[in-house]
Amino acid sequence: MPSLDLDRGRTFTRRAFVVGGAQALAMALLTGRMVQLQLIESEKFQQLADNNRLQLRLIAPPRGQILDRSGVVIANTTQSFKAIIHPASLDDLTKTLAIVEGVVPLGEAMRQKLMREWRQHRSPQGLMVFESLTWDELTRLELQAHQLPTLEILPGEVRHYPLGEVTSHVLGYVGLVTEEEQQQSTAPILRVPGFRIGKSGLEKSLDETLRGQPGRKEMEVNAHGEVMRDIANVPPRQGQHVSLTLHAGLQQYVHERLSTTESAAAVVLHARTGAVLALCSTPSFDPNKFTFGIRSDDWNAYMADERNPLSNKCIAGQFAPGSTFKMITALAGWEAGVIRPHKTVFCPGHYDLGSHRFHCWKKGGHGTVGLRQAIAQSCDTYFYEMGRRTGIDKIASMARRFGMGEKTGIELVHERAGLVPDTVWKLTRKREMWQAGETLINAIGQGFMLATPLQLAVMMARMCNGGFAVQPHLQLSRDVETPRSLGLSPEALTSMVDACHAVTVAGTASAHRMEDGLTWGGKTGTSQVRSISKAERASGIIPNHLRPWRERDHALFVGYAPHDKPQLAMSVIVEHGGGGGAVAAPLARDILQWGMRNITNLA
Repeated sequence: MPSLDLDRGRTFTRRAFVVGGAQALAMALLTGRMVQLQLIESEKFQQLADNNRLQLRLIAPPRGQILDRSGVVIANTTQSFKAIIHPASLDDLTKTLAIVEGVVPLGEAMRQKLMREWRQHRSPQGLMVFESLTWDELTRLELQAHQLPTLEILPGEVRHYPLGEVTSHVLGYVGLVTEEEQQQSTAPILRVPGFRIGKSGLEKSLDETLRGQPGRKEMEVNAHGEVMRDIANVPPRQGQHVSLTLHAGLQQYVHERLSTTESAAAVVLHARTGAVLALCSTPSFDPNKFTFGIRSDDWNAYMADERNPLSNKCIAGQFAPGSTFKMITALAGWEAGVIRPHKTVFCPGHYDLGSHRFHCWKKGGHGTVGLRQAIAQSCDTYFYEMGRRTGIDKIASMARRFGMGEKTGIELVHERAGLVPDTVWKLTRKREMWQAGETLINAIGQGFMLATPLQLAVMMARMCNGGFAVQPHLQLSRDVETPRSLGLSPEALTSMVDACHAVTVAGTASAHRMEDGLTWGGKTGTSQVRSISKAERASGIIPNHLRPWRERDHALFVGYAPHDKPQLAMSVIVEHGGGGGAVAAPLARDILQWGMRNITNLA
């Protein structure tokens, strides 16, 4: 028995030791955790508590204005009021929306959208319920403010474009920030409900300049999300105002004249600086429709229009330059030593190369022509011959010196580069050798050659300003370097300008004289959009106006004014418009004439 009692005592002692050890270990762990929470991680949990009590909200800044060269406002913001909900829970949001629905109709789609956004994001910036309240809606919501403690009514800004369609392709438009754009940026302002950024045009390329700096508001809120008091308030800083080189009056006039055609584009530059005075593409669109999200029927109408109203043809339209390119061929030939004013070519109305016949636009031919007459009358045969003698590589090199085949660098998105082909290009891209006949076709601006209306205006500016490589630009404050010389023969450039003047006096545009003694010069062009077969030529070519619109020729003109001291340079293209001399030249004359009469600050 004593032995049994002794064993029981030993077992009890071991169990007591184990239990006591476990209790001591648990106490040690508990004490350590308390030390960690109260001392080591106290700052972290204090911050979490503050986040529950304090709330930081960003305040969207007013967007900067855009003005023309004389200070005319062409993009601004107008006052509006918006309503934002700061729910504390899903239940709170549901109740608040029910009250709002009884005051101002929301609609089931909007209610579901807000519920979905809250579940996905729960942003401290809140949920946008109404973006632009009417006075009646604002009054009714304010009267129910006591029932809507988490509803905040704030002043807002609505982007407005006073000239609407006239400046839409230059200015672009603003729109709501997409989820993808939020993910691609670290800027907190992009998460503010209803905040808008530039989507196209200058609104997009100059977005950060126009956007400004957000303000911030730090508040103490209760568990229900209600604001108890303001702690700090830093006002937003408005975006910078941007002044452009555009002349609003000229822009309006160009839009008015181009709108008489189905589809057109025109660019007017200051010939000596490259400042863009007008840049217009028609048909156009109303950028004000995009501010709150364009309606589906308006969007579908734009997309269904074969004239592409949403496309800025001035920078994104690529067209065969047609006969406006002949001056480039002439300068390349002059530099190569094959062209001089006294050298002539006989034009019987066609040009034979091997077994292939290339036709001049004038069926009976021009007879014997020199450089000046060849440009004035736009003789194809002359430039077939001179193009063959010069070679495509020298022609392409000259075209690039005049800004073709590459983007100009203007401050607009979606600019395209055009195309200047040469022997290397064809071998690389098409795995084929360049053919002699292709030189003839490209020498008159057809074939593979492509240019934008902006590039053609730059070409004309460099041609008439004495051969200086001006760069097109839209910002009035932009630092513009003194343009470098293209290194061309002054005699060659003078011959080109004089020949362009002859175009308007005794050539293909002579029917369109300027008034009041104003003088000008330029070059007509007609660009074919499809090849004409031998059978069609034999049976008689269908007149341009009787063909389907998409099969009609493009009408082009590049010009300058005044002739004695060029200040304005321009290009105009009427898409599927017909002959350059009959259709594009009168538009160019009217535009240049308006500019010379009305723009006084061109120094």
